[in-house]
Amino acid sequence: MGCCYSRIEREETVSRCKSRKRYMKQLVKARQALSAAHSMYLHSLRRTGSALLQFANAETNLHLYHHHKHNIPPVRPSPAPQTPLPPPPPPAPMSPSSDTWTSVTASPALPPPPPPPPSSTWDFWDPFVPSSSRSVTEEEWEATTTTSEAVVTVTGAASTAAPPSVVSGFSKESSSELAMVVSRNTKDLVEIIKELDEYLLKAADAGAQLSLLLEVPSVGFSCDQSKGGKVYNNYGWSLNPSLWTWGSSSPKLNGFGKMSDEMVKSNLGGGVPNMIDSSHCSTVERLYAWEKKLYEEVKAAESIKIEHEKKVTTLKRLEMKRADYMKTEKTKKEVEKFESQMMVASQAIETTSLEIIKLRETELYPQLLELVKGLMCMWRSMYECHQVQKHIVQQLKYLSAIPSTEPTSEIHRQSTLQLELEVQQWHMSFCSLVKAQRDYIQSLTGWLRLSLFQFSRNPLSRTGQESIIYSLCEEWHLAVDRIPDKVASDGIKSFLTVIHAIVVQQAEENKQKKKSESLFKDLEKKTVLLRSLECKYGPYSMPESSSSGRKNPVVEKQVKVEILRAKAEEEKTKHEKSVSVTRAKTLNNLQMGLPHVFEAMVGFSSVCMHAFESVYNHTKGADQQQDVKMLLPGESI
Repeated sequence: MGCCYSRIEREETVSRCKSRKRYMKQLVKARQALSAAHSMYLHSLRRTGSALLQFANAETNLHLYHHHKHNIPPVRPSPAPQTPLPPPPPPAPMSPSSDTWTSVTASPALPPPPPPPPSSTWDFWDPFVPSSSRSVTEEEWEATTTTSEAVVTVTGAASTAAPPSVVSGFSKESSSELAMVVSRNTKDLVEIIKELDEYLLKAADAGAQLSLLLEVPSVGFSCDQSKGGKVYNNYGWSLNPSLWTWGSSSPKLNGFGKMSDEMVKSNLGGGVPNMIDSSHCSTVERLYAWEKKLYEEVKAAESIKIEHEKKVTTLKRLEMKRADYMKTEKTKKEVEKFESQMMVASQAIETTSLEIIKLRETELYPQLLELVKGLMCMWRSMYECHQVQKHIVQQLKYLSAIPSTEPTSEIHRQSTLQLELEVQQWHMSFCSLVKAQRDYIQSLTGWLRLSLFQFSRNPLSRTGQESIIYSLCEEWHLAVDRIPDKVASDGIKSFLTVIHAIVVQQAEENKQKKKSESLFKDLEKKTVLLRSLECKYGPYSMPESSSSGRKNPVVEKQVKVEILRAKAEEEKTKHEKSVSVTRAKTLNNLQMGLPHVFEAMVGFSSVCMHAFESVYNHTKGADQQQDVKMLLPGESI
């Protein structure tokens, strides 16, 4: 029996169907993973923006506290000789509004930056690497992307040092209006980061439509149900395809794959529903169920075929030997029985194959086309948001570190650690998103390669849809493989590195602070003991034992206290220096890291946008050609 089963598994048709089933099982899991990775990536964009804003608020509050504590007005640049600057306005709390948002504890504005050159063209890639030293990867990326010119103009009267006005233009494909980032006044760190956060939220919102297509789990009813640590997307219904009906009375879905609460309740309470215009989640799972059914049918058919061959061989042997008539007739009937079973099995395989083709053409293909369109639109919007962010962070270079002796607070240290965690999650979710999409399209393409044309008896009757869906997935597969995700991944990782450097510096500052405080506490204790000795002997009196050559305990203690005082002052100076290093490193790292990461994201999103535009346009063009071909008169099949 084991040998027979092994022979069946080795048969090409059975092996092919087994691989088809495996690919479809992988596709079900890959769709779940892609949905989860997409959700996590959008979530990480929002949380990164929130953490950045919290970090900026904590950093700015140190400066504000320093100014209020020491009553030091903000440092302002020297006015031009011919025109004095107007007096600074008094600090006044302001409530948040769009363009005029400032902290409710806002101090007078930070020093305006020196005016930039009259015009500039933003470089595409890493601003810290000279163009002559760029790698080939970077050059290829630049050649395949479209960058916009950003015009930097100096506004304001000649009597004021006006900040730049940055205007960002986007590609012609964009349906949105040109976005503007205008520095109406000198912006502090919080204002810059707040604008950055707003566009991180917009970038996350750009994935909302794709979330519907991927059926990202939401609060309330969802097709994702956790069972024993695994995720199943079966809407609570059986995956047995024989239980589904294929009538026009199936429930319609809201949008793409979302059922109303009334339909959900009625379906869950009323048994197995009719399902036709279904979600992508349901479609791939039903395809998997049909593939499992097909595999079992093909395996059963192969088993019948083997048994039929054995009986035919036996019958031939009996007829050659002119064996007993009854025995020969019995064998003939067994052969006829197997032939009948083979016919039934063949019809079952044909029926199941037709159902798979029907699902593939009427449900799967339109869903895949919508997914590609959703990816194209999402990355176009993200490209636009990252373009604006790239110009927003350029304003960081006009900020200068303010000397401060205020140590990093515990709240600020925690906000920095939180920022490090969120950027780490951003990096991980980005890598997961790229991997999940690659796994998804690889599984889908692998299944199509094995499933197309396998059971079609008449090759002339094949529809053009088969080649179109395969072409779509092949183009998609190639596009995903060509996307230079490592450059973008390294960009996020480099930002994580500079944030970690701030964390390390803050820890060093805190360590130095504790060391200084410990010495001053020790100094205080030693000073109290010295005062006790001085009270006992008097500050100038010599103890009675001094004539015997013993050391004066008061003088000896005074020397030790002075040495300790000098050491404590030295450590205090080191701590103050460490505070200044932390403030300078914080600003410097933000000025380096943020432009770098958004340069990387602009490049990546641009490549993705163009790649999915190419796939979508290519497929739509093939669709239109197919429609025209079907309408041509007099063309025979």
